[in-house]
Amino acid sequence: MAPRERNLDPFSAAMAMVAERQPRLKCTATTREEWRAWRTAFDSALRHNLGKLPAPVPLNPEVTERVDCGDHWRERVLFDTTPWDSVPAYVLIPKGIADGEQRPAVLAAHGHGRGKSDIVASVPEDEESVRALNYDYARGMAQRGYVVIAPDWRGFGERSSPADWVRSGRDGCNVNYMAYGYFGYHLLTLQVWDGMRTLDYLASRPEVDEERMGCLGLSFGGTMTTYLAALDARIKVACISGYVSTVAGDAITTRGNGNFCGAQYSPGLLDIGDIPDVACLIAPRPLVCEMGTQDNCFVIDDALAGYAEIERLYTAIGEEGRLAKDVFEGGHQFSGAVSYDWFERWL
Repeated sequence: MAPRERNLDPFSAAMAMVAERQPRLKCTATTREEWRAWRTAFDSALRHNLGKLPAPVPLNPEVTERVDCGDHWRERVLFDTTPWDSVPAYVLIPKGIADGEQRPAVLAAHGHGRGKSDIVASVPEDEESVRALNYDYARGMAQRGYVVIAPDWRGFGERSSPADWVRSGRDGCNVNYMAYGYFGYHLLTLQVWDGMRTLDYLASRPEVDEERMGCLGLSFGGTMTTYLAALDARIKVACISGYVSTVAGDAITTRGNGNFCGAQYSPGLLDIGDIPDVACLIAPRPLVCEMGTQDNCFVIDDALAGYAEIERLYTAIGEEGRLAKDVFEGGHQFSGAVSYDWFERWL
């Protein structure tokens, strides 16, 4: 008998596990009844895998700055999400809101990079690089009349870990993940918790209609949009940009340049399903997915394969009109060609 192939490195072992995996809760529903049963089971398993949440604390919000940005005001706010963590965020408030008026609101999630400052375009010298990726979508939503909040996620912007702690050559996301792991927390879980508490603060604002809140984001912002919209029904419409894909087919392989890190690692996900299954928890709420044909992080054929799984579910439950895609000629960047009108339609 020929000896079995031996895998000596973690990558080869992981690829062998991918080849043999049979996710136990992959969404295969063909009716609304099957979908409801799957949704209950997958939601429970996903929350179990994400692990414990911190104890809620009062937000204790504080406005520390107010800047006139022409067509909107930009406030810097601070609020607490755990006994140990405070979140800095920018709130963009369109001018012309009447006394007592409540507007729809959007949580704008930034990706890897410099945090919230990019998506609100608050640093003039970065304007050219931000516009090259159409990355100022928080500002874009405010200019269209929405109240927008853009928090810094853990490890980014004002919440970046000290360089001498992370040390040269190490991925800060992975260092942060391991540090929280010593206390029994997954970093993605804490990011989602911060997002939920951000929605709590957003809903408390007098100019916000808490029944009309949405979420959008590029790259890691797409990760956050996926998980927040999946796990928090207060998000009524979502745009996932540059993230729809499959871990098994793209991110974990060399094909996707090992496109995963401690900030967006979802424990046990491949045991129960994959990224499209998480996105399927958003159904039947309106969802638009952006995919760049030249994206070298989430390659287009895998992105389209992931989208097809979401589309199959929306069609199976008769909600295909609430799902849209924007396949655009471009790289790892935000489009907005469909998304801005999509939010106008549904929010």
